[in-house]
Order: sequence, then C-alpha cells, then structure tokens
Amino acid sequence: MSTGTALPGEPVDNEAIARRFGTDVASAEAFIGTRQRHFAVDLNTGQVTHTLTDLGAQACAQAMARADLEPRDVDFLVLGTSSPDALVPATVNLIADRLGIDQVSTYQLQSGCAGALQALDLACRLLDEEHLIGLVVGADVCVKHLVLDRNTNSVGRTGHVLFGVGDGAGAAVLASELVPGSIAVRRVLNRFSELSQAPGQVVRWFGAADLAHPEQPVEQDHKAIAQRVPLLARQAMREVLGMTGWYQASVSYLLPPQLPGRVPQHVANELGLADVTEISCVADVGNAGNALPFFQLDLLRDRILAEERAVAIAIEPSKWIKAAVTLEGM
Repeated sequence: MSTGTALPGEPVDNEAIARRFGTDVASAEAFIGTRQRHFAVDLNTGQVTHTLTDLGAQACAQAMARADLEPRDVDFLVLGTSSPDALVPATVNLIADRLGIDQVSTYQLQSGCAGALQALDLACRLLDEEHLIGLVVGADVCVKHLVLDRNTNSVGRTGHVLFGVGDGAGAAVLASELVPGSIAVRRVLNRFSELSQAPGQVVRWFGAADLAHPEQPVEQDHKAIAQRVPLLARQAMREVLGMTGWYQASVSYLLPPQLPGRVPQHVANELGLADVTEISCVADVGNAGNALPFFQLDLLRDRILAEERAVAIAIEPSKWIKAAVTLEGM
C-alpha cells in the first residue's frame, strides 16, 4: 500500500475562526479539541478555492508517484465521500479524467466517516487476476455544507461547527502483489448496525430551491455520538481481530475514530488498550470525514515495521456504521 494526501490552502487556527464569527475560543477548544484545519472555501469571501476533484486528484497523484505508477497501470478507482462535487457526473470519474486514467472500472460510494473503509473493502474485493492495481480515495469538502451568513443565530452555530470540521483528501494504491516496505491489508470489517436507532448526524444537501429552508444544513446528536461511538468501536475491534485471528495484545498501532471532542478519549478508555501507539491527526486537520483514515494511514506508513500490526477503526454516526481494518507491515 502506498499513500497520498492533499489539504486545501493554509491551515486555519481557532483564533481566525473566532475573529470571523465572534465565537468564544476557550469554550470551543474545550469541547472540540481541534487546533487547526484546512478549508476549501475562503471564509471571508465565501469563494471556493478547491473542489473535491482537485483534492482527490492531488492525493491520488502523490500515492501513484510514491508507488512509481503511471495512469496506464491503474485497473480501477474507488471513491468514498459524503460531499461529491455534483450529483452527476460522479466525482470519481472527474478524478480519473484529471489523472489521465482511462478504460477502467470506477465506483463512488456516498457515505460519512466510514466511507473510506467501505471503499477499501470494495477495493480489496475487486483485486483479482484482471485487476492487479487499484486506487482508493477518501475525500470530503465538509465546509461547503455550511451556509456562512444566513442569520446571526446560524452564524454562531456555524462558527462552532467550523472549529471541528476540515476539508481534505487521502488516497492509497492497492496491489494484489505485496512488496517489502509496504502495508498489507489483512481483513476489512464493514457493518451497518443499530437497527431502529435514530441518526446521530444529518447533513442536508440544499439545492437552489431550498436556500430559504429554515433547517440547519448540519445536525448532530452529540450525546448519542458520545455514548454509542465508543461501544461500536469496541465491537468493531473485537470483530475485526476475530476475523483476522489476532490477539489484541499483538497490535502495535491503533488508528481510532477521528471524531472531535472527547470522543477519542472515550474510545481509548472503552478499548482498554495498553502499550499501543495511537495514530491521530484530528487536532491538526479537523474532522475531514472520509479523508481522515487515509491521513492516519499516511502517518502509519512512515512508522510501521515489518510484521508489526495495526488496527484502524471508523464509526459513522449518521446511521451507525462500524468499520475496521487490520494492517500488517511487510
């Protein structure tokens, strides 16, 4: 596995958001815990600076360069996102076109935080004698869901939301043939769960006819997320280790769910892991949705040694999806 990442523009720190929206820095930092993030929109002008296609193509190009691949070497491309550039054409095809990848199978999965591992799951299933190399992309431009200047009350809530979110893209090259120095994907868990549970997160997609709609574009049940994510993470860890045949004590690295606030610490407490190195980045890039697992994989790539083991977990609160993957250094 070779990885690549892309972030739009310069980092935006908490003080910059506070100045723009008149939001209290201390209370937001205590609740969210993110120090900085990157946005694909200029907060002062509202101008879009990067599209999902821009970021996805940059991340893929970096992953391909690290793997010494040309466009003709890629057999398929899978994108996981909750924020495509348009309903049609599919953003995955725009990314393929930008990269010069032609005559291949493409797939786009629309999902929240677990979409990156859902895309990884699909890619692993696609690898066969005819599909030797694939590109997997996780990307989101979350800020475009927010209406920055609707009214005073919504701007205040938007300011608090902006403390937690971020935009970006990550990619990985998957190959059927493993090489020394790479990371092997052993097993992927992808489970829809929690029947009859109300969504913990809703992101509404407003069209031109909906601009006067009174509802906020983003709605979260923070209490439900704080309660259920650690439990689902424990389930995901137990299930994926069982699928792989690994003991928990054999794991050297944990890539936990990258939700802002105190949730990551609750997850760590629930898992009860000791002597495990945690790979986290939400404090520096915000909750960049489907890009986050690939940011973590990019950090892991420089640390994991041959035969060392890692587990990555993603929990999607929108309709309670648990996903996890076991990884091993080659």
